[in-house]
Amino acid sequence: MASSLPRPRFEPSPCVLSQETLQSGWVPLISCAAGFPIEIFEVAITQLIHHPEYNSTLILRSETIQPRRCIRRRLLPRRPGRDPPLEQYCTLYGPSNEPAILDTVVLTPIVEPGSSLPYYHPTVSHLVFRYVPGSTPTLVMEVDPLPGTPLDMNSRLYRTCLALLDAVHRYGWGAMSNYKKRVIHDCLVPREEYQDLYLIMRARHKHLVDTWQEVTDPLKHVFEDIGIATYLMLLWKDTFRSGPINNPSDEKEPWKSWPRPVGGFLDLGCGNGLLTHILIAEGYDGYGIDLRARTSWSHYPETTQASLRVHAFDPTTNPSYPASDQFFKPGVFIIGNHADELTPWVPVLSTLYNASGYLLIPCCSWTFDKKFERSSTPSFPLPGGTSTLAKGSNKSSYSMYRIWLATLALHCGWEVETETLRIPSTRNWAIIGRRRLSSMLTEEALSHVENIIEDVQARGLFKTRKPEGKAGDH
Repeated sequence: MASSLPRPRFEPSPCVLSQETLQSGWVPLISCAAGFPIEIFEVAITQLIHHPEYNSTLILRSETIQPRRCIRRRLLPRRPGRDPPLEQYCTLYGPSNEPAILDTVVLTPIVEPGSSLPYYHPTVSHLVFRYVPGSTPTLVMEVDPLPGTPLDMNSRLYRTCLALLDAVHRYGWGAMSNYKKRVIHDCLVPREEYQDLYLIMRARHKHLVDTWQEVTDPLKHVFEDIGIATYLMLLWKDTFRSGPINNPSDEKEPWKSWPRPVGGFLDLGCGNGLLTHILIAEGYDGYGIDLRARTSWSHYPETTQASLRVHAFDPTTNPSYPASDQFFKPGVFIIGNHADELTPWVPVLSTLYNASGYLLIPCCSWTFDKKFERSSTPSFPLPGGTSTLAKGSNKSSYSMYRIWLATLALHCGWEVETETLRIPSTRNWAIIGRRRLSSMLTEEALSHVENIIEDVQARGLFKTRKPEGKAGDH
């Protein structure tokens, strides 16, 4: 049964350490009131075992090696060039008279003789979590410290145990109150595949931080676009399984033989061109277009420069720009990464030009010719004649804008898929179109798109901005 009560405060207390306790090997270090029944302890501790990355920024994830009551797992670091992985036993115990109940968990690092523990692991031979029943059930953490390890309240070991105990306390209360995560990642691309490829892409492109040519923060933009490029590479691999490949399989660079969009990609409103550069550098074909060239464009390799173009695109008319057709090849995959006023045009153009799909990461809330207003912007009828954009909703304006974009995508004939991307940005929510709605004929979707364009033309508010800067150089 879900609980409507707030989570009890986490109020830990250090355990009294007598000389006898210190010499016994197993040292109770810290405890707190449990706040949940013993039946929930296993749920809480299982969360801790399978998701160590929630409690350490140095750990990427764990991989279960032996899924038994003694679980053998491997901790994978976020920086494998700096810290090695570590295998660990997670041994689960319970009362002998109640085999279904768990009350003790022992974490034991597996270290070869003569080897040392990686930095991210406490200097202990064992970490122990105990659930102690009673009138006030208690959670207790015990340690078996390595010789010379400080145990005082200011020590690193104590602070680590404090964070772990807080996590178990939080997980247990969440399980008892039927807590569900508000943000769900890895809906379309598996977490493990993404993380493993991201680490490779990060190592290959992190030098761009030191050579950044823009006034914006390189740490944010470089790693954000590395994450988006990684996601696209894996998304395309899954989406275009029977599509073209450029090279035979290469063990060192396997992605160069992965499927890709038959018409390449189009990064609409590419800005600094970094996402386009990363994709081009990794063997993908496509273009990035924007209203003006950025300083960084001329510092990319010639292969990237050839794919970055200054172009003022007018979505309300048939393409009149001489080079337009090369951007919208049959089967192109359109990318709208913070594309500002072009954001709502991405699903429209994807239908109009028979694209193979699109990825949209909305930032500023634009409709076709003005800012989005949650109270007045009409949504599009969904197949069946209904709309989901509730005017009285208490959702944020940005949430309502995302819903508006989803109804637009359906109106343009696309199945809607969403993903919360693993990138360093608060605007990390993506809409993906990969398949056409089976319930909508192509002619109907095209009719909807043409009606949108005619309505925008009739209002006469949309103005195509002119190319800026030295457009002739690109």
